[in-house]
Amino acid sequence: MPRAIDFHVHSSTAEWLEGSLGPMAEATARYFRTEVRVRTPEEMAAEFEAWDLIGVLLAWDAETATGLPPLTNDRVAEICAAFPGRFIGFASVDPHKPDAVDELERAVTELGLRGLKVHPLVQDFLPDDPAYDPLWSKAEEHGLPVVTHVGVTGLGAGVPGGSGIALEPGRPTRMDTVAARHPGLQVIMAHFGYPWHLEVLASAQTKTNVWVDLSGWRPRYIPEEVKRAARGPLRDRFLWGSDYPMLDPGRLLDEVADYELADAQQAVLLDNAARLLGLRP
Repeated sequence: MPRAIDFHVHSSTAEWLEGSLGPMAEATARYFRTEVRVRTPEEMAAEFEAWDLIGVLLAWDAETATGLPPLTNDRVAEICAAFPGRFIGFASVDPHKPDAVDELERAVTELGLRGLKVHPLVQDFLPDDPAYDPLWSKAEEHGLPVVTHVGVTGLGAGVPGGSGIALEPGRPTRMDTVAARHPGLQVIMAHFGYPWHLEVLASAQTKTNVWVDLSGWRPRYIPEEVKRAARGPLRDRFLWGSDYPMLDPGRLLDEVADYELADAQQAVLLDNAARLLGLRP
């Protein structure tokens, strides 16, 4: 097994950074106060090998809301196949497209992708709208973990209008409703939902099919309530992630003491993700 499993990895290729993010990319880099550079898949794989990490690589399709091209499920599957054991692919579907459910079926059965990623803010949809229940049911049918963005987003942030991205679709209570309707669906609330992190913790406390990911934050800035839950009552449902290439996974692991995980460190960095992905019992 690797040193850790990074449960939140975006592609650092031009296809995502320049294509799918387009005009949002510059504002996003400023928000994270980092240089977000374009890499080839080979360079990405070499970095994750050097860090001794497995990365959950996320496809992206927000075409209806943004007018920008997706990072396709086929491309993510291709990268994962080229670097077996280094990346595990999660699908993306645009919930507004009429073939969204069929595309998820294809991504799983034909491409071998292992989960689903949604971003209700950038994709501009309300996840608890019953219109999207067929999508959640399809993920539940295949036992797919669903990584959903909750809380604020750094994408396109820090400009007038926030690049047109409203926060309401990212309220954690909306995904809590989805988890209540679909008890067989494993829902991973990404970035612990700040500033509604207490809603995320409440959801995870009341529903064992809700998980919390720590990605997108330097560990010293994570709220104490989140750290306390990660080393305490919810230690078996926290997942570590980086939000690469926005943040450097190696640097985050160098700062692992700042997560204050105590004896839950092994569970949060590796064991919980391995169990959820079926890599170990």
